[in-house]
Amino acid sequence: MPYQNNNDLPDRVKNFLPSHAQDIYREAFNHAWDEYREGGQGSRSREETAHAVAWSAVENKFHKDSHGNWVEK
Repeated sequence: MPYQNNNDLPDRVKNFLPSHAQDIYREAFNHAWDEYREGGQGSRSREETAHAVAWSAVENKFHKDSHGNWVEK
């Protein structure tokens, strides 16, 4: 279930991440979705793996500040 645009992202992503971080998340998720067609690593499903990859991509460029807001590193 690749995401066509940021409005399609899960609420926990679109309600908390800045727009650029949402772009990173969506692109990483969609790439991982295509990459792991046969399912995820170990007991993870394809979708769980894609979400994990997407969060990791976001965390490479963004972090939570002392107020809990996601900001660019």
